Amino acid sequence: MNEKELTLEEKWEQATIANNFLFYKVMHDNPDVCKQLLEILLEMEIDKIDMNTQEVINIDWRSKGIRLDVYAKNSNQVFDIEMQSTDTLELPERARYYQGAMDIDSLKAGDEYKDLKNSYVIFICIPDIFNKGLPVYTFENLCRQDTSVPLGDRALKYFFISTNCDKLLNEEQKAFMRLVRGNESSNAFTDRVAHLTEDAKRNNEYKRQYMEWERQKAYEFRRGKEEGKEEAKLEAAITLVNKYNASPETAANDMGIPLEKLLESLETRTKSQA
Repeated sequence: MNEKELTLEEKWEQATIANNFLFYKVMHDNPDVCKQLLEILLEMEIDKIDMNTQEVINIDWRSKGIRLDVYAKNSNQVFDIEMQSTDTLELPERARYYQGAMDIDSLKAGDEYKDLKNSYVIFICIPDIFNKGLPVYTFENLCRQDTSVPLGDRALKYFFISTNCDKLLNEEQKAFMRLVRGNESSNAFTDRVAHLTEDAKRNNEYKRQYMEWERQKAYEFRRGKEEGKEEAKLEAAITLVNKYNASPETAANDMGIPLEKLLESLETRTKSQA
């Protein structure tokens, strides 16, 4: 059966840790597992982490808020881990925006810039979004004239690629990324992650939340498509009026849009071009 034909029930039954909803639940409910995963991916010891109870960061009413998959902090570090099964063609820009939003969230009024925490944005990707065959791409700001000179802003971005994970030299990283890729668990840590994933799938409340989440995504997608069609109709009506000298009434009727909306858009365009 094609994946698009799967029911929500079947999607839930077949979901793995690569599903970002389950990934969020497993990591959020088990901070020790999240801490161990961060230590494996970043190859460093972490004293402790505090899981944020709310992963939505709203900067202000005029700015785009963000929802992070897994958001954790300690006294001098802040971490975001995103599970990404598809290439949306905007992950580098998302990483940039997320890092900036996390900085704003962690720096309070009266703090100095040097009080910014070390920041780590980690994307766990299924496809190789950079198409260079590397198992992990790590980015930091360097001087273009002399790449041996780092900016030293303590902001790092990681993109782990599960399809290339067999090239990883770190066996713990390889084991986890192979689990993400769909292979069986192969060490104590991945055994636990796999077990916790199955436990989460048996949680009826999580299942209900997942169903609602998927239905809402489908609704937003349909609404976006419908709004896109309406926008296309509006642009076509404006072209009829401006380029082909049709009356607004005729253009609105031909395109099946409200005359008031067309008149408002025409007036806005006229003012902007004045």
